[in-house]
Amino acid sequence: MEATLSSKGQATIPKAVRERLQIKPGDRFKFFFHPDGVIILPRIPAKRLKGSVPKLPRSVSLKEIDRAIEAGATERFRRKR
Repeated sequence: MEATLSSKGQATIPKAVRERLQIKPGDRFKFFFHPDGVIILPRIPAKRLKGSVPKLPRSVSLKEIDRAIEAGATERFRRKR
């Protein structure tokens, strides 16, 4: 997809991109330089994130969380070798 920069330094974000990012007029963005180009990310208000992470069927203890972190770190270390 392409966009053209106007003489005022403005560009229209293609409709498919706006829909994919779920952005609307007035939303703000951050720009990050990357070796392959520029990354544009919308700044999402925290209230829009509500409900984006599914609830677990049961509560999880801190011990279980620690064990899961340890297992993940161990697995990652073994893959790097």
